[in-house]
Amino acid sequence: MQKVRKAVIPVAGLGTRFLPATKAMPKEMLTVVDRPVVQYAVDEALEAGIEHIVFVTGRNKHVIEDYFDIQPELLDTLTRANKVDQISSLNRLQLSAGCISFTRQQAPLGLGHAVWCARDIVGNEPFALLLPDMVSFGDKGCLASVMELYEHTGGNVLAVEQCDPTETNKYGIVGKGKSVHGGFNITEMVEKPAPSAAPSNYYINGRYILQPEVFDILGTQERGAGNEIQLTDAMKRLAEVQSFHAQPFNGRMFDCGSKEGFIQANVAFALARDDMRDMVFEPIAEMIASQKRRSAAA
Repeated sequence: MQKVRKAVIPVAGLGTRFLPATKAMPKEMLTVVDRPVVQYAVDEALEAGIEHIVFVTGRNKHVIEDYFDIQPELLDTLTRANKVDQISSLNRLQLSAGCISFTRQQAPLGLGHAVWCARDIVGNEPFALLLPDMVSFGDKGCLASVMELYEHTGGNVLAVEQCDPTETNKYGIVGKGKSVHGGFNITEMVEKPAPSAAPSNYYINGRYILQPEVFDILGTQERGAGNEIQLTDAMKRLAEVQSFHAQPFNGRMFDCGSKEGFIQANVAFALARDDMRDMVFEPIAEMIASQKRRSAAA
């Protein structure tokens, strides 16, 4: 069993669900409290022991590369102003030289194609995949839990959560087999099945550990739904010869590519912070109470 050292983070998407904000700003740079969405994915990867991060970018995403670079002018200004706390905060977020790479997805051909674009940097070893729109919230990052199951099972491991059984047509759903070390064996994968045809209500929530053989499959993968190269199609083919397991996530994943998920994440992370909880709790509670009064009077 090879150690998982590298993580792929696709950031080439156009962010059309968040227009007009994403017309000039990458959706991954929208902030949840005081950190861009993409920073949460990076923090989660590092917590899980990842040593090298590969970003798959596209046009107009250079600000992401700049964000993870050193900014001497900013550090000089903060040093002159003796902003010790802010300097320490930035230093904690700074990635070591040589442990981050960028490659281009030159056409919007789907998640499977984005993953395939990282093949030469990842090489012949297992890798983690984190969808940055999905922000992990809990006592422990989602990928760390996936990594723990991988250490027992090897193969391919996906993080899952349970959705409302009536909403399986919104997600990639997996079939639940025998239990294994807190997770379970995946018996099948179905993209957005009708509730009556869904094998379970466990959906793939955007965290994966995949074996490198998926690259060969993606290289010859025909276009699927949306006329895009679908990662799920490639995983189904890989499952014919390799094991797939699922690790249920005990926390919560916020879809920050949607407006409602983004707002929910900001509220949840603000209330979880000691330096912000008291300042935001009462105003939020009052807004909720006011909304209830208006609804009751309507």
